[in-house]
Amino acid sequence: MQTGLTHTEVLIIGAGLAGTTLALSLPSSMRITLLSTAAAPCGASPMALGGLAAVLSAEDSLEQHIADTLEAGAQHSDPNAVRGIVYAAPQAVDWLLQQQVPLDRSDDGQLHLTREGGHSQRRIVHAADASGQAIMQALLHQLAHAPNILPRPHCQALALRRNEQGQVAGVDIYDKQAGRYQTILADHVVLATGGLGSLYSHSTNPSSALGEGVALAWRVGAQLRDLEFIQFHPTCLHAQGTTFLLTEALRGEGGYLLDAHGHRFMANYDQRAELAPRDIVSRSIAAQMRHDDTHHVWLDVRHLGADTLQQHFPKALEEGLRRGLDLRCDWIPVAPAAHYSCGGIQTDLSGRSTVPGLYAIGEVACTGLHGANRLASNSLLECVVMGRTAAQTIAANVPTKRLPLVPADKKSAVNTKTKITLSALQAVTQEHLGLLRNRAGLQEALQTVQEWRQQINTISKTPENHAMSLQLDTAWLLAQAALARPLSLGAHFRLN
Repeated sequence: MQTGLTHTEVLIIGAGLAGTTLALSLPSSMRITLLSTAAAPCGASPMALGGLAAVLSAEDSLEQHIADTLEAGAQHSDPNAVRGIVYAAPQAVDWLLQQQVPLDRSDDGQLHLTREGGHSQRRIVHAADASGQAIMQALLHQLAHAPNILPRPHCQALALRRNEQGQVAGVDIYDKQAGRYQTILADHVVLATGGLGSLYSHSTNPSSALGEGVALAWRVGAQLRDLEFIQFHPTCLHAQGTTFLLTEALRGEGGYLLDAHGHRFMANYDQRAELAPRDIVSRSIAAQMRHDDTHHVWLDVRHLGADTLQQHFPKALEEGLRRGLDLRCDWIPVAPAAHYSCGGIQTDLSGRSTVPGLYAIGEVACTGLHGANRLASNSLLECVVMGRTAAQTIAANVPTKRLPLVPADKKSAVNTKTKITLSALQAVTQEHLGLLRNRAGLQEALQTVQEWRQQINTISKTPENHAMSLQLDTAWLLAQAALARPLSLGAHFRLN
């Protein structure tokens, strides 16, 4: 294999909404490299359905948005982070409009606002029910006209590198298309690698969302936070084929959840019924499925009317029809699936981690906004706000001197017949680190994953084994965090 060395001013690992926003918000005079594991658009951002939360109505207020966020997060959020990001939300929407994102408008020309679970007011701007796709298409068009931004698709990050002062100043990668290893030096390194939902066998996430960014940061000493809080989305289509998320807005607009007998049941669990926060709705559905001995419940949106479904939820309607289900006249089978990591790499409100030179933004990061459970549509908001604020910080901190990297740690490895599969890891995670947890299961997961971590170190370091080693580290860290929190809180629910 060939090796190489190259330099860039800003290296962004991840080309979803957070990474792309950062790249487009930096000065055009800066040289930027944007790594991704696949060709754009990739990651979870294009899959986001609901939209972006922002206070834009006279009936709403910033204080209400803050209160809703804190309530959904089980009062575990950082109030300063919540206030800072919520206050920046209207400017984030303005920036998206400047990038020519086609957000839906009402007949009077104002931005159309919808409501989702946990929100006390209508405050979700959206592009029908495919907001992430519309946003990313617009931003990718802007990227194509930015000569200072170099996209590097099909590249796998293997390890972060530090200089003689301990600052992160580069990354070792494997270029899958060129078939070569390379080290990229950078003045600023930003992790925007997304979440870890695909460590679970039932997930709404893309297959690339395996938590490798968390492990990359942890290995260089970055502080992690709230990793145990994995949000499950309550209404994922339970049918053959890949998991498909049915947007929160379907319930926000008045959709009903029905048990096996066709009766609404959410009011038995929470007075907000279908509009309760996601963690409550997910656990309620799980409880109802256990009670009825079924694998799903039903979502009924027929009463919303064909015109409303066609206008505001065309993607859900299309996907249902593709699988033989018609939202206009059928009950839709739904069940919870792993959806969002509320925790991650601890950062401040400029995206800086606890390790000098290393930033983290988007789902891989933990600003403290989400607390123990993310409020719907606060994630796209955080991506845009943190991408823009990190850009301001990076632009204002141009290094005066570049120091050489510390030599990479060369671990010896031998060829063995040991093979640890992702599907085996997903099965352990789904069973023991899922929606409902107990001490014995968490301990079993921790022990199993630890044994696999030890085994992987005896295997020759191919790119695939590098990736599996990172995934095992993240699963082990997740199990540790869940075991260390004995009481239920938000998305972390302990049966015992």
